[in-house]
Amino acid sequence: MNMISFPPRRPRGKVHVPTVTLAHGGGGKAMKDLIDDVFVAAFDNPLLAPLDDQARIDLLDLAQYGDRLAFTTDSFVVDPLVFPGGDIGKLAVCGTVNDLAVGGALPLYLSCAVIIEEGVSIDLLRQVATSMAATAREAGVKIVTGDTKVVNKGACDRMFITTTGVGVVAAGVELGAHRARPGDAVLVNGLLGDHGAAILGARGDMALQSPIESDCAPLQGLIESLLKSAPNTRFMRDPTRGGVATVLNEIAEAAQIAIEIDESATPLRNEVRGFCEILGLDPLYLANEGKIVAIVPPDEAEPAVEAMRAHPLGRQAAIIGTVVAGEPGRVTMRTIFGGRRIVDMLVGEQLPRIC
Repeated sequence: MNMISFPPRRPRGKVHVPTVTLAHGGGGKAMKDLIDDVFVAAFDNPLLAPLDDQARIDLLDLAQYGDRLAFTTDSFVVDPLVFPGGDIGKLAVCGTVNDLAVGGALPLYLSCAVIIEEGVSIDLLRQVATSMAATAREAGVKIVTGDTKVVNKGACDRMFITTTGVGVVAAGVELGAHRARPGDAVLVNGLLGDHGAAILGARGDMALQSPIESDCAPLQGLIESLLKSAPNTRFMRDPTRGGVATVLNEIAEAAQIAIEIDESATPLRNEVRGFCEILGLDPLYLANEGKIVAIVPPDEAEPAVEAMRAHPLGRQAAIIGTVVAGEPGRVTMRTIFGGRRIVDMLVGEQLPRIC
């Protein structure tokens, strides 16, 4: 690994007001103080500290991890900003880390662009930045560059965050929906629908009390364990918006295969099941932020499940279905009553602004 020399640390500014004002987006001292006091202090690392217009990363440092760069971006507009089990900052880091990890990449670096509405409290901003920093440490990534914009009150809903991630795919790791074959097993790493139900409960507009917490978590460690135990894993995806049903339909369509899942094998929390029964929702379409769907060869399915169950984020891992020789692009479910029903692609949005 090349040794990189970094410039000496410079003095950091401080914020002395309780809320964000338009001056904090004006490019002057107020903005510099906000970035220093809230973001640089939380994300503290030598690549970010110079606050140049870009982070410069040595290619030799990246090449030690693999032979292909993985690059992704996502925006987060969740409502509310803070919810049981997480907040918009944790969500922004986990979402981008997981988008890299399901491609077989080792996540390494993130950027963070924040759009803040005038009047947001500095304490809330600090809470979100601290949460992002803690989640980045947990995921083993560094937030190395970013951007801050402040907009007039009413121009956005308090705070939006965009994170972009860079990772490296190890040599020999090949994943793609087109690799799925009849007989392959469909796996998930745990209870489904927790994030969607947690957000719905946190909004409070339906007067529902819920103890459900979001499953929001960085999954690169669990995925690393899975790939070691099932090196011929065909494909992975994190079932966020649209839930497991949408992901399975995307796989079936892309690979021109049929998938059948078993309702009795699909892991669900009783509280999520109850939520869905009350509100007429299908839990297969609820969002998840700490789950993966994996397509695995039949002879590697049991080792893959065992590997996931040995990880704290995979204790309820299960085989929920099989790739079958049916109508290409079709997903069906064997119900607990012995029948079969089509599991179609989500039309519209069950719950807006869940991530």
